[in-house]
Amino acid sequence: MFLFLSKVLDLLLAPLTWALLLWLAAWGLRRRPRAARVLSLLGGVGLYAFSTEPVAMGLMRLTEAGAVRTFQPGVTYDAVIVLGGGLDPAATERTGVPEYNAAVERVLRGFELLREGRARQVLLSGGSLDPRPEAVVEAEVLSRQLQQWGIPAERIVREGRSRNTRENALESARIIQARGWTSLLLVTSAAHMPRAAGCFAAVGLRPDTLPVDARASSTPLRRMSWLPRAGALSVSTDALRELAGRVVYRLRGWTAD
Repeated sequence: MFLFLSKVLDLLLAPLTWALLLWLAAWGLRRRPRAARVLSLLGGVGLYAFSTEPVAMGLMRLTEAGAVRTFQPGVTYDAVIVLGGGLDPAATERTGVPEYNAAVERVLRGFELLREGRARQVLLSGGSLDPRPEAVVEAEVLSRQLQQWGIPAERIVREGRSRNTRENALESARIIQARGWTSLLLVTSAAHMPRAAGCFAAVGLRPDTLPVDARASSTPLRRMSWLPRAGALSVSTDALRELAGRVVYRLRGWTAD
């Protein structure tokens, strides 16, 4: 039920959804021209604002601000934990080969750490929301990808049951305890790292952290373009969803400081 509600919440947190709902309300109030105009204007202004670089980058900077890097280059970790989220399951199922999204740096950085000897093993944590038996399981796909890149199978541990960040932490903790790993490194996107690290802390694990996939630009906001762009709207939506996710996880007691 929570997974279903989280998807509904994702939809409701999109600025495009807000605009469409406001415009729908304006159409419903078309016999009250003044109210309809106000709602239409609010929908347009909101959609425009979240589609601009200054607003999108401001939100992403806020989202990534809590991503702390504690990675120690001189340490050889027992395992690097790579969280799922970098694979496009639908495209992967369609083409039969790994297809990635903007968060592909998660697995790329994990591969680099293994290749350079910074970690003895990798724990790939990521399942599927699709209940079909033939559904793509991210941990399985990434495991095959790493092996194709030359990483021996015995250095790869798969966790393909988790469907969200909370379950990433719970399932990873079970494996970590069973294997007796003590030195750990958590790799995920910078925007996702504060919530992910909080979830791992809530189950008694405090791995070092290596945020990747940083999206916030260092360009001063005043120098950014105010022309609306679909890419900026996507960034705004991602940031809003992550910030809301932190609130929900904290209210449910799934994160710890």
